[in-house]
Parts: sequence; C-alpha cells; structure tokens
Amino acid sequence: MSDFHPPPLEVDGRGNALVAFLRGDEGAAPRDAPSPAALVALWHGGRVVMVFDRFRGQWELPGGRREVGESSRRAAVRELFEESGQRADGPLRFVGHARFALAPDGRAEYAALFTGRTTRVRRFEANEEIAAIRWWDPREALTGRAQPLDARLARLTRDPGPGG
Repeated sequence: MSDFHPPPLEVDGRGNALVAFLRGDEGAAPRDAPSPAALVALWHGGRVVMVFDRFRGQWELPGGRREVGESSRRAAVRELFEESGQRADGPLRFVGHARFALAPDGRAEYAALFTGRTTRVRRFEANEEIAAIRWWDPREALTGRAQPLDARLARLTRDPGPGG
C-alpha cells in the first residue's frame, strides 16, 4: 500500500486545504466524508461575485451550510441571495464536489459547487455576516484578504460564455 498523497490544489493561511475536485453527478455525493455545504460562482460577464465575510475578514464565494432537510442546490440558491442579494438568470449548474482537509486535524469534508450567470446586477445591502460584494475577474489578482480555496474554485467554473 502506498502512502503517496498528491499535493493539495490550494492551501489557505489557516491550514485548510482543497485536496481534490470531483466532477460528476449532482445526486451522487461522495460517501467517504460529509457534504454539509454548498458554494456558488455567479458570473456577470467575465467577473464572479465575491462576498466579504465580516467574521472571517476575507473575500470568498457566497455559500454555506445546508439547513436540516435542505438539498445542496437549494442551499446554494438561498446562500447566494442571502449573502450577495444576487440571483442567477436560470437554474444553477452543478459543477462538482470540492474535497477539503480542514485544519487543525485534517478532517475531510465536501462542499457542492454550483455556477450560474446573471445579466442583471442587483442592489446589495450589507448585513450582519457580509459587509460588501465585488465582481472579480479571475484573470486578475484578488486584492485584499481573499480565501485562496474559493478563488481556485471560482477559476474552475470560469466559462467565457457567448462572445468570449
């Protein structure tokens, strides 16, 4: 048996690591670890919405924990609206499951990743959790304190769409 483990795709300043990204069927969540969260990469043109989380003090993708009995898809739609005030023009598209090794003990956990597009930027109102939003072009550096795991996931969903 080999002890080889591929290097993580990305690691943040707290030691949390994005260790794998599994594309596949939305209904076939991995069974080797819990999948309690959903994240959304919502695109407007070539930019993705990022939210500034007051508690973590960083820019990240909208998303969060599922509520009891809630599907990952429903959690993604709810969290996107609650955190950014934005809605996708149509149904979100499931992209895959991100596998994380969470600090400090390396506990494994998954998050379902969804993506969508919007042609209309809606008004944002700051709340207890989210201080601001920004539309980020992943071809540029994300200035300010940013969650590198989420930036990597946003880049995985980048689709130039019609006309580039």
